[in-house]
Amino acid sequence: MRIDAYNQIASVYNATKPVKVKGTDKVSGAKDEFKLSSAGKDYQIAKQAVAEASDIREDKVADVKQRIDSGNYQVDTGDFASMLLAKFNSNL
Repeated sequence: MRIDAYNQIASVYNATKPVKVKGTDKVSGAKDEFKLSSAGKDYQIAKQAVAEASDIREDKVADVKQRIDSGNYQVDTGDFASMLLAKFNSNL
């Protein structure tokens, strides 16, 4: 068993004693400042517009409902099948 290795480790830990910082009472009068660029302002406006917009397009939904109720809504089975297969294949 090597005792001198423990002494070396102890000397490493003792070498990093905390040092007091002097002169902390002198603080400069500088203030933090934040300026938002015009691109940032545009982004905020666009983000707010998207947040206020509805997720459902009421005009499209009303049109489809009206066509279903009147019996004029037709679905192309070939298009439906190809979209269904594409969605299924993308999940694999």
